[in-house]
Amino acid sequence: MSRNTGSLGSLIGSFFERFLKRFGSSQTPVTPPDPRPVFPSDNLFEPARILTSRVFLVIYDPVMNPVTGEKLSSRMNWHRVDDLVTGFIADIATTSNGLARYQVVDRIELNEFPSKTDGFRYTPETLKAVLQGATPHTPSMVNYNQILTQLNILQRVQDHEIDEVWFFAFPHAGFYESRMGGKGAFWCNSPALENTNSCNRKFIMMGFSYERQVGEMLESFGHRSESILIKTFEKALPGMNLFERFSRYDKQNPGLAEVGTIHFAPNSENDYDWNDPRLVPSHCDDWLHFPGLPGPARQVNADEWGNGDIRLHHKWWLRHLPKVAGRTASISNNWWQYIIDPNLIGL
Repeated sequence: MSRNTGSLGSLIGSFFERFLKRFGSSQTPVTPPDPRPVFPSDNLFEPARILTSRVFLVIYDPVMNPVTGEKLSSRMNWHRVDDLVTGFIADIATTSNGLARYQVVDRIELNEFPSKTDGFRYTPETLKAVLQGATPHTPSMVNYNQILTQLNILQRVQDHEIDEVWFFAFPHAGFYESRMGGKGAFWCNSPALENTNSCNRKFIMMGFSYERQVGEMLESFGHRSESILIKTFEKALPGMNLFERFSRYDKQNPGLAEVGTIHFAPNSENDYDWNDPRLVPSHCDDWLHFPGLPGPARQVNADEWGNGDIRLHHKWWLRHLPKVAGRTASISNNWWQYIIDPNLIGL
């Protein structure tokens, strides 16, 4: 009896094989999208750290007219640094739900043009010419190490007096948007600063411009965040890189968009395309409920992130970064702690 049943099963199997070969071969197989894995948390009880970073604020705003004392920012009718700092700190506190806080513990305003790596310094006349269209000086990079020595920054970081430095300057001053120094420093939207290993703490120097606004400050901070989170997840097992998943956008991963990157919103076709009305499915809402992944996708477009407003998009992106208690795959569910203090990576 069992032998007859087996023979019948073989006949049925052969029939379906011949059927599929004859009628199914002309149809293009449909490849389902990769499943969205659920990552179980290591624990849900480790508190989300509240971090306060102590900032040394350094402003290069040289006097352009020694008779009147008029400074560059005033002559050009650019923005007040204190207003920019206040707005930026408020946006970081809001988007991190109060977990990331900045405190300016020292402030210095320098009546000078910072030195380039070859020793060149602009003057009021030469900078004015560049701002009017003359060719900027090359090499363009500021001499970071000279500034660190001049302001005793490495020792102050070592002694925990300060945690990071914010440079405010003018166009063509030569600062990167962000740069990391200290022992173990790594790429942070620019190469790690050499000759700083004597400081046993990693620290970040932000390069802001008082010609620009808070939205551009958030862009610099966003690229810093991307660099640090790439480093944080660099040892993740295949399929377990949560930041790679967070960063997906439709052009790169059709139908599988999540939050995107600082330059690419979920539906962006090009860099800085934050005003696209095209609807695409996105799992961006998942990240507001992290680690409760996955949830349903929904159709989104630029209405979600401010219809092209740089500051609103960047606040939207930052607001989606996980910031809750617990730990997943040995990484804190509060990603802000690594962005604010890269010394915590791996701990």
